[in-house]
Amino acid sequence: MTDTASLPEGYEISTDPDRLDVDRVHQWLSTDAYWAQGRPLEKQEQAIAGSLNFGVYDKVSGDQVAYARVITDRATFAWLCDVYVDRSVRGKNIGTAMVGVVRDHLEAFGVRRVLLATADAHGVYAKLGFAPLADPDRWMALLFE
Repeated sequence: MTDTASLPEGYEISTDPDRLDVDRVHQWLSTDAYWAQGRPLEKQEQAIAGSLNFGVYDKVSGDQVAYARVITDRATFAWLCDVYVDRSVRGKNIGTAMVGVVRDHLEAFGVRRVLLATADAHGVYAKLGFAPLADPDRWMALLFE
């Protein structure tokens, strides 16, 4: 497995759902994330409630600066989604470090497969061991429009 990058000094990561700044997460995703444009707050709250959530926080201010959500059975499978780093802290390795922590957290459960979809961050995920599907023709999707 690829080494996990460390969070920069002054930041910490937590899976405590009570620490999440749900309004901030919703603002990020619904206005600035190509995959979640226009997502209603109620849907975001529902997604958070049914997921394992990771937040990165500034240790001094307590402000949340990044977010990732995982849908998992905590045994065999996980879907990593809604990965977002606030624009003000991009370029500090926060996203890579956060996804590394997520990966290690899931590996500790014994999860065998973690999927994700990205249009623009293949290089970030590849550094952490993610690769294109070996047999994409085996995978199917059901989309409700």
